[in-house]
Amino acid sequence: MNIQNYIAKRFQHAGSGLSLDTEALAKYNDIIDLSIGDTDFTTDEAIIEKAYLDAKAGHTHYGDPKGDPELIAAVCKAWQEDFSQALSPDHVLVTASSCLGMSLAMLAILNPGDEVIVFSPYFAMYRSQIELAGGVCVDVPTYARENYAISEERLRAAITPRTKAIIFNNPTNPTGMAYGRETLELLAKIAQEYDLLVAADEIYTTYLYEGDYIPLRTLPGMLERTITLNSFSKNFLMTGWRVGVIIAEPALVSVMNQVNGALIYSAPSISQRAAIAALENRTRIRERYIAAYRERIFYSTGRLEKLPYLSLVAPKGTFYLFPGVEKTGLSSGEFCKALLERAHILVSPGDVFGIAGKQHFRIACTVNIDKLREAYDRMEALSF
Repeated sequence: MNIQNYIAKRFQHAGSGLSLDTEALAKYNDIIDLSIGDTDFTTDEAIIEKAYLDAKAGHTHYGDPKGDPELIAAVCKAWQEDFSQALSPDHVLVTASSCLGMSLAMLAILNPGDEVIVFSPYFAMYRSQIELAGGVCVDVPTYARENYAISEERLRAAITPRTKAIIFNNPTNPTGMAYGRETLELLAKIAQEYDLLVAADEIYTTYLYEGDYIPLRTLPGMLERTITLNSFSKNFLMTGWRVGVIIAEPALVSVMNQVNGALIYSAPSISQRAAIAALENRTRIRERYIAAYRERIFYSTGRLEKLPYLSLVAPKGTFYLFPGVEKTGLSSGEFCKALLERAHILVSPGDVFGIAGKQHFRIACTVNIDKLREAYDRMEALSF
């Protein structure tokens, strides 16, 4: 009996994407892990205390599959206050993470063979989420030499009669790029011209280092065409709580809720209560924690730009950097292996982020400044 014959064809050649390299972490006792985008701060005490008290009060049962009504109301209120756009409860679905949320979106809109455009380098899970739903992932590359600008020419060339949607991440994992109104207007124009949906992955909105954040759905003509994916993981340092939000047209929300019911039924009740507290404290949390990541990003950029064997486009958002290794003559994988073996630094190879990620690697600035300084001191001592 060959058990491989019983595995669905779509999984037989699937890549592993991003995962914690436990083998590497166990190999060296002085390793510095810059590979996984898990915020190193513990969730704010006010959020933890609120969740604890609500759990003690009985919020430990199944709730409304669509989401805790108080949380949905808080999401609508915060959206209107932050972005001056009205939002009603029937536009909101609470999910157990934005990763699940993107999967729900793809399952809700894709028929077998439908194409979804992604801008490469892209978050490694997008391809799996598209293919899990029977869709086809179409890479439109962006390049460091162009500051990761989205090319209208390349985007138009990728659109076919099978194109159903575009996934747009802003600010972007892994490059740290943040796109302003000009790019948003380009996407809005293209989406309306070709009658496309846009799944807007907006989970790093507070990690923006220039200007104010503009949600795609606030642009003219994009209210009905946008599926907004949001999360409490990064903006509120709640990665382990597993709670996110989808904002979309009620008809889409209804279908996604049906799919969600077949997979998990509802997001964790206690996590949803914590999310209410997160929204209530969002201004203070942004001021306290996001400033620390800004400091790390600016410090890291300065150090990496001085390394002669790397190239770097300075990030404008998130807590990631995406240096290029072409000067070393090594592939991304070879460089990451050398960095691990020679300097005991663990990073993510760029290949997992799509075709335009080759010759790059990702650094997650999720350790303190002292650890970052040590990492860059070790890198400074290397030559290639």
